[in-house]
Amino acid sequence: MVAFNSTLSDSPTFILMGIPGLEAAHVWIAIPFALFYIVGLLGNFMILFVVGKEQTLHTPMYLLICMLALTDISMSTCVVPKVLGIFWFNLTVITVEGCLTQTFFLHMLSVFYSSILVTMAFDRYVAICMPLRYAAILTNARIAKLGLVGLIRAVLFMFPLPLLLSKLPFCTSRSIPHTYCEHMAVAKMSCGDTTVNRMYGLAMAFVVMGLDLTLISLSYCLILRAILTISSKKAHRKALSTCTTHVCVMLTSYTPFLFSSLTHRFGQGIVPHIHIILANLYFVFPPMLNPIIYGVKTKELRDKVGKYIWRM
Repeated sequence: MVAFNSTLSDSPTFILMGIPGLEAAHVWIAIPFALFYIVGLLGNFMILFVVGKEQTLHTPMYLLICMLALTDISMSTCVVPKVLGIFWFNLTVITVEGCLTQTFFLHMLSVFYSSILVTMAFDRYVAICMPLRYAAILTNARIAKLGLVGLIRAVLFMFPLPLLLSKLPFCTSRSIPHTYCEHMAVAKMSCGDTTVNRMYGLAMAFVVMGLDLTLISLSYCLILRAILTISSKKAHRKALSTCTTHVCVMLTSYTPFLFSSLTHRFGQGIVPHIHIILANLYFVFPPMLNPIIYGVKTKELRDKVGKYIWRM
């Protein structure tokens, strides 16, 4: 990540412009972003605290929820503090090393996030379609191993991104019309050939997200088929409620990510500030909503959280 060509080392900084065209409103736009960020941090740390303290919640499903909470915290913290610095204090300068590091971590965490969602879909498939074998198939140790595999996959797939960027020449403009160092936003500033960057980024978007969404869709098709065969209305509603929780989380997570990724490549007609605002929402909206979704839809977690809130 530090092997830069001579062009980069000549001026080892970039300028993050924020949201071009809305500079006068930066201070006000930052307020909801800061509120979303704080609510997300509080909610996710509360989940981690409650699950850690309650032995009855030391199960595969809640281990996955904790993984999701940790990733939410990491993703939002990777981006939001710098965004607020730009909006409130005009701290637009970022070093090349800092920019490439941010690029790696935000993309790596996004891929890891997707891996967790796939594992959660598999967890629900086993719980609903093979309930008698659930405890044998999915143990905490096995979930931890699946999480490690997902993390290794994310690191291996995304590590080439900063290396590819470091090879590009940046001859004149170093002003990035964005609030953070997204891979294609940085690559577009280069005066060199970015074909490899565009092809690799597009391939990763389709391979990683395409594969993950296919596995998730397959899991939920099998789950839906199993739910339709349940005769007990109570069990039917419980299984459907569990699936609804995970589907809501997936919709809030994948929709803004796919929009941002595809807009960089095919959305020339979309107004830039709309794209940038929605791209930023990906790092504050899911982290804020996920604890709320699980808190509202998961009775056991809701009861435990309520117990600790009343103690305060």
